[in-house]
Amino acid sequence: MAIDYEKEYDNRGMVPDHPEIFARGDRNAEAHRTASKDARLGLSYGPSPRQTIDLFPGKDAGADAPLVMFIHGGFWRMRSPKEYSHMAAGPNAHGVTVAVAGYDLCPQVTLATIIDEMRSACLYLWREQRKRITAVGHSAGGHLAACMLATDFKTLAPDAPADLVPAAVAVSGVYDLDPMLKISVNNDLHLDARQAHDCSPLTWKVPAGRILDVVVGGAESSEFLRQSRIIAEAWRQDMVDTRLEEVPGANHFTVMEPLGDPDSKLTRRVVELARQVQAAKL
Repeated sequence: MAIDYEKEYDNRGMVPDHPEIFARGDRNAEAHRTASKDARLGLSYGPSPRQTIDLFPGKDAGADAPLVMFIHGGFWRMRSPKEYSHMAAGPNAHGVTVAVAGYDLCPQVTLATIIDEMRSACLYLWREQRKRITAVGHSAGGHLAACMLATDFKTLAPDAPADLVPAAVAVSGVYDLDPMLKISVNNDLHLDARQAHDCSPLTWKVPAGRILDVVVGGAESSEFLRQSRIIAEAWRQDMVDTRLEEVPGANHFTVMEPLGDPDSKLTRRVVELARQVQAAKL
């Protein structure tokens, strides 16, 4: 039977109560911004108004606090850091600083440009914090987090370590972009076959020894399950330390919510990785 790619990647269509989930997220995001008196919002890392970072210091965080960069989703076409402030709440409670990064959106820019913008955000954080980064991303952000893990930052900036992002947690991402050529999303992405290949982290060579956790909701479409399984397996062959978790009952939107809970399994794992990254010698 032919795959209905339009349906497989229509996450809102698969989750009828997504408006309530988004509204809950908006409330939680606003609450965390209000509670974070020492947050630094709207830090500019590039020339456009969307190239900003909201920085949420961890509770009682000192100079050696671990650093996480959270990258939001929205099919590279929607959303902004403001809707995701609460993704800092879980790690913040454990003393981990979280940078929620924004980027320009398709079709105003290309997907390749967005990848480069996220690299610029990482370099901005390096120059301000002098810390390696654990990248965490959801959906389109999962794709971008994987791209950051696979980047040799030394080729972009001599002052940065090659493994500026040695660990990542990619949640419900798209790592093989070929299916995007078959769905209406590409009306905004404007990918051709070559661009889809070049922007697919599945095809990239990743330095051995880096760490990738792949998380996906057990109630997600077969395509999102496939996307998570193939990146975990392919990068394991490249000697990347990969883990795959399919969260029972979680859909494309609820799978990310536990990061706002200090006691959740997802938060504990992100904190563990961030501390591990921070403890490594430069």
